[in-house]
Parts: sequence; structure tokens; C-alpha cells
Amino acid sequence: MTQQAKITSLDVLESFRASLIVFGTRAHNALDSALDDVRRTRQWLQHDQRTHWEAQLRRRRRELDQAEQELLSAKLSTLRDSATLQKNAVLKARRAVAEAEEKLRAIRLWIRDFDHKVDPLLKRMEALRQCLDMDLPKGIAFLLQAQQTLDAYASMGTLPPQNASAPTSAPTSDAAPAAPADSPQP
Repeated sequence: MTQQAKITSLDVLESFRASLIVFGTRAHNALDSALDDVRRTRQWLQHDQRTHWEAQLRRRRRELDQAEQELLSAKLSTLRDSATLQKNAVLKARRAVAEAEEKLRAIRLWIRDFDHKVDPLLKRMEALRQCLDMDLPKGIAFLLQAQQTLDAYASMGTLPPQNASAPTSAPTSDAAPAAPADSPQP
């Protein structure tokens, strides 16, 4: 069984082809944007965040050392009230160091696992890019060729107009007799 297309307007093909071109451009832009986001995230993890939390850890360890020195000095002095403040400062500094160590540990885990988690998604994006780069232009070219072919066919005028009168010459004896208008067509 053959499939037939009923084309009523060639402008629809042109409109669809133009829409595909716009879609291809927007899809390329979206893919480029997503790939840029992945690169920026990798850069942010590997450099910005790692460097930030390493510096925070160093700073917080210095603050812890300073707080412990102040606690030791307070214990050695006769002022017992200030020792309580120093103990609280040391506890706070230890919590800050622990937080920085945890953040740095999490960043290192993310750096280690980032490529394993992102690579399958990047492969899908590359497959989409290949489709956009290879298949979409072929489809657009096919639509253009189909439009040109249908346009040439329509301009040939091979089909008689709908209201054309019957031919003036009588059928020859070789031709099959015409079917009555009421009988179904095979």
C-alpha cells in the first residue's frame, strides 16, 4: 500500500523548513550554553571552591591556634573569668575548622566524582549535537528539494482544471469504455 501526501499549499513546507532552521539554531545555542555551564561548574569545583576552602581551613586553623594560645595564657593568669570566654572561643574555632575540613572533603569528593556523573549526560548531548549537525541539515535540504519538486510539478499544469469540459473527440475502439458516474471506482 502506497502512502500519499495531500499537499494543499507549498507555503506550509516553506514555513516548516524555516521553523526547522530556527529550531536548529536555538538547539545549538542551548547545547552550547549547557556545555559552558558544565565547564564553568568543573572550573568552579576544581579551582575556585577548592582554593577557597583550603584558604578557609588555613585561616581557621590559625584562629584556633590563636584561641588556644589565649586560653593557655588565661589559665596561667589569675583571671579565671576570662578563661571561660577563651574556652568558648576555642570551641567555636574547633567547630569552624571542622566545618572547613568537611567542606574541603566534600569538594574533593565532587571533584573526583564530577566526570563520572556528568559524562553520560555529555554523551547524550553530543548525540543530540550530532543529530543537529548531520540529520537536521539533511532534513532541511530534503524539504527544500521536495518543495522545489512539487513547485515544478504544479507549474507544469499537467492536471486539467476541476471544471474542464469533456474531451470533444470520441474515444477510439482501443480505449476502455468509460464507467458510469454512479458506479464505484476500483
